[in-house]
Amino acid sequence: MIITQTPLRISFLGGNTDFPQFFKKHGGGVLTTAIDKYIYCIITERFDDKIYVNWSKKEIVDDVSQIEHELVREAMRKVGIKKGVEISFLADVPASGSGLGSSSSVLVGVLNALHHYLGESPSAEQLAREAVEIEINVLKKPIGIQDQYIAAYGGLRFLGFNRDGTVTASKVAISNGRLEDLSSSLMLFHTGRSRLAQTVLTKVQNNLKQKTEVLLQTKKITEIGHKAMLSGNIEKLGELLDKYWQLKKNMADNISDAQINQMYSLAKNAGAIGGKIAGAGGGGFLVLIVPSQKREKVRKALSAYKELPIHLERDGSKVIFNIRRY
Repeated sequence: MIITQTPLRISFLGGNTDFPQFFKKHGGGVLTTAIDKYIYCIITERFDDKIYVNWSKKEIVDDVSQIEHELVREAMRKVGIKKGVEISFLADVPASGSGLGSSSSVLVGVLNALHHYLGESPSAEQLAREAVEIEINVLKKPIGIQDQYIAAYGGLRFLGFNRDGTVTASKVAISNGRLEDLSSSLMLFHTGRSRLAQTVLTKVQNNLKQKTEVLLQTKKITEIGHKAMLSGNIEKLGELLDKYWQLKKNMADNISDAQINQMYSLAKNAGAIGGKIAGAGGGGFLVLIVPSQKREKVRKALSAYKELPIHLERDGSKVIFNIRRY
């Protein structure tokens, strides 16, 4: 039996500059962090040759091509496992529609588990690249490439997307005290509804060419935010988050709506410095940066919404249990 633990994430700045269609022309970057909420993937060997996959449903099939869970199906194809395994998932947060990068965390986690099942030890770079290959090139999903990298690498990072297609996953080198300050300033509240990221991101992808100027502004804000974070200026990061959210809403008409706008206004009026909807938008979690003395006021203003306490996570996808029989 092998169990992997793969973190979910919060992306602060730079979303949508990680679409290959944009960064291969202009370069891009995302300031993002892994958080202490996880996807767990469990893989065990079966006595028979069948394949079991346990997620929101239970699949029992004879061939990889019959697997309905597309991420598991393509991950098994990628590593070359064809039969005789049972794969199960557990999640700290409902995986679908959270905006916390759960799909990529599922994929990175199952790839990590399958490689270790074969006795291999993949690097974070390998896991990220394989996940990008599956989601974008094989499954043709209308997404960028940030989630796969932060799930694999973990930590607080600036992910640089280069014109040659390579990715630089740089740690944001700040003191432990400042990391704790950032962690303590974050507040997450669920909007009360989930959404299909693909619905939002399809519109974003279709708008990339006509929204180039918005993305260039986003890139500039992200670079400023990276410098602010390196200096430990969390208040500045909050202000930039507010500016970025106004830009992000211009990328597609279904990123925000009246309810989300009202929710954000309540938070701002109660003392939040800045915030945004996590992930693609349209639902999931509202991420806020809030000074310590304003947290209770914000909590009261958003009492109709469920809060998710979080801390930052240093590690990316890792094996937490491994017993292999030969």
